[in-house]
Amino acid sequence: MVDRQLPVAEAARPWVERVSVATYSGDVDPHPWIYAPDPATTIVWRRTEDGYGVLRVLGPRTRAAYHPSKDIPLCIKVRITIGFVPTVLGIAACDVVDRVLPLHELWGRSADQLTDDLAGIGDDPERAAAVLVAALDSRVREAGPAGPSRANLVQAAAVELSTSASGAPATVSGVARQVGVSERQLRNLFAQTVGLPPKQVARLNRIRAVLDRTGRQPWARLASDAGFYDQSHLTADFHHIMGVTPGQFAAGKLPVVPC
Repeated sequence: MVDRQLPVAEAARPWVERVSVATYSGDVDPHPWIYAPDPATTIVWRRTEDGYGVLRVLGPRTRAAYHPSKDIPLCIKVRITIGFVPTVLGIAACDVVDRVLPLHELWGRSADQLTDDLAGIGDDPERAAAVLVAALDSRVREAGPAGPSRANLVQAAAVELSTSASGAPATVSGVARQVGVSERQLRNLFAQTVGLPPKQVARLNRIRAVLDRTGRQPWARLASDAGFYDQSHLTADFHHIMGVTPGQFAAGKLPVVPC
């Protein structure tokens, strides 16, 4: 698998966290592909071997998924910045949690037209990514100014939930006070714009922080730096979300997936 990040157009930077292109080809990898838990929603364009392709919405993933490797000529992924799902897609984020669905189900004929446009581009990932981002950007412009201000509040809360001067996870009520809303309002905002409760977003982000640094530092240090109470707290959360213990994951002992 070859995966590289593409530049994001300046106009799209507030609502696009990352654009990447991946190609999967060659010998079949005996190890499963790891889809890490992720509080973000991603738009994916996959070109198939017949030259056509599919546009899908990958909603927030609350647990890791493992799939067999396969040949995919081209895959472009647009990761939506936290808080911007309703602005970009026109739906509440809670409607796509742990789901993978065709964009057609949300946009109808306009999604079909976009799929045709992307299929006609061929093997030009930069151009395909630009067309996809431009189509999404037109939706953002139609949504009006309320979306960005709401997203900024959610982003600020997510940062506060993931960091704490004491090293212990912050409380939802405390973060709500910091960003100037009630706890109920904050939970409702997260349900609508992210799809997950605030605490769960922070939990997934802590696991993702550990995954990025697995093997580089002792587990106790990783637990402390990521905001867990202690190493046992990390181990319990990791096993629940990843399906294996931290030690098993580091050793490559991943769940067996059907071919």
